[in-house]
Amino acid sequence: MSRVSTYLNFPGTAEEALTFYRDLFGTSFVGPIVRFSDMPGVDVPDDEKSLLMHAELEITAGHLLMATDMLASMGHECRVGNNMTISLELDGRDEVDRLYAALSVGSTEFSAPAQMVWGQYWSTCLDRFGVRWMLACA
Repeated sequence: MSRVSTYLNFPGTAEEALTFYRDLFGTSFVGPIVRFSDMPGVDVPDDEKSLLMHAELEITAGHLLMATDMLASMGHECRVGNNMTISLELDGRDEVDRLYAALSVGSTEFSAPAQMVWGQYWSTCLDRFGVRWMLACA
């Protein structure tokens, strides 16, 4: 089943931010909190291993906030323009491919659709209007 959520990127403060939002909205995390140290094949410095690779928090009306920490060791820089993404979880690869093809026209920041280690067929791009999109399916 498809869903839309908001994906937030943080400069090492994802857990602090999501804990604040959890307490503010009186909700709870959805599923496990995944740290970079939990990811097979991802080698990061010791000071980044405990940072969040992925976490989900339900807020109002079932809307999900998802979050990750950006890693300095991988050259990530959190800034306005890459700190928030509209995340679409879609029903199949064809829909991921169709939307990616249209949204990535003129994009200067993108990752083409590919099968990821966490199990999703996934892509992302910054569209020509400056909006970041994440497209994925199981």
